[in-house]
Amino acid sequence: MTAPEVAVEAQPQPPVRRAFWRQAFQALLLPVLAIVTALLLSSVFIIISDPEVVALWREITVAPGVALAASWEKLRLAYRAMLEGGLGNPALIWQGFQTWVTTGDATQLVKSLEAIDRTLVYSTPYIFAGLAVALGFRCGLFNIGAEGQLFVGALAATYIGYSIKGLPLVIHLPLALAAGAAAGAVWAAVAGVLKAYTGAHEVVTTIMLNYIAFRLSDFLLTGPMKRSGFNPVSPPVEESAWLPKLAPDPLRFHSGFFLALLAAYFVYWFLWKTTWGFEIRTVGANPDAARYAGISIARNYIIAMALSGALAGLAGTSEILGVNRFMAQAFSSGYGFDSIALALLGKSHPTGVVLASLLWGFLRAGATRMQSAAGIPIDIVQIVQGMVIVFVAAPALVRFIWRVRAVQEEGETIFTRGWGA
Repeated sequence: MTAPEVAVEAQPQPPVRRAFWRQAFQALLLPVLAIVTALLLSSVFIIISDPEVVALWREITVAPGVALAASWEKLRLAYRAMLEGGLGNPALIWQGFQTWVTTGDATQLVKSLEAIDRTLVYSTPYIFAGLAVALGFRCGLFNIGAEGQLFVGALAATYIGYSIKGLPLVIHLPLALAAGAAAGAVWAAVAGVLKAYTGAHEVVTTIMLNYIAFRLSDFLLTGPMKRSGFNPVSPPVEESAWLPKLAPDPLRFHSGFFLALLAAYFVYWFLWKTTWGFEIRTVGANPDAARYAGISIARNYIIAMALSGALAGLAGTSEILGVNRFMAQAFSSGYGFDSIALALLGKSHPTGVVLASLLWGFLRAGATRMQSAAGIPIDIVQIVQGMVIVFVAAPALVRFIWRVRAVQEEGETIFTRGWGA
């Protein structure tokens, strides 16, 4: 064995475990600092929303300690309500668990898990819709039409769910899910075809398709799909088409959450492990280079938009088959529009989208508790949510505020190439 070979073997092996934890710390540092910054800045709005606290601050020359104490108490109540609204009260959960173990009565435990249940139920359509927008971003497409595709998917799943009777769950449920995904795919593919063959910008076409989907929903729910009565709602979906519940009443947690996680894995596998996924990412990164390499730009636009629409359609389908079990006018509370922020927060990566969706589901569940228990106006609650989005989506600003050095990231993050692309 030669001397150079001995020298090479004598070199210490790189600390793989230490490198992993360093990368994990670096990945989590900025999002945590962003949330802390957002909550600190939102504290100002929470304080000024309380007239009594504001009145104490006006008299600060008389009793500054009283104003500070009142402000701290207001913030403590507000953020405690947000945490309990999204994650529950740990003491009550533990107490309910002990009661269930000792007596077999799970009533208290089930009640203590309602907050977590709301967070997971809210997160499910967010995961589907966020994946839809993120997949479009990876191809350089800005799919603004996730909300409309969500409505169309919900309409198709609802119709299949109530019009077909007598089928077993193993046939009826997959059929309803497939109908919702197919309807969303076809609706989005229209924008993809227009983009591919006429150059029509997907932002314009998907926005217009949103309006068509909303009005189509209004027409069907007040006409052909309207159940008997005065309310514009569809007939109830057959039980054989329900997504199975995974928790006892009054909890609403259902198997759609795991279906959403499976969809996230599928998107990861498709984009990074298949030839079609590689082509989509190549078109998104550099369409000119993709064209030079012989990749069909038009075909990938259509495929990407169709898959994006299918995921958005599943977002609406999961709400119908897992939660509502019928469709009403304006049943979606902006899942498709919020998904744009979620895709940006998740940097167009399936794992990031899942984490961003869980965060958004937590904020939405906590918002209700903040409003009812802490007396925070709904407008202030929405400001808190918006602040979190702003700072999480602006890592450069967070680094500047906290004086954190930028770390070079591996890989690429594709959004869109702009209006005139």
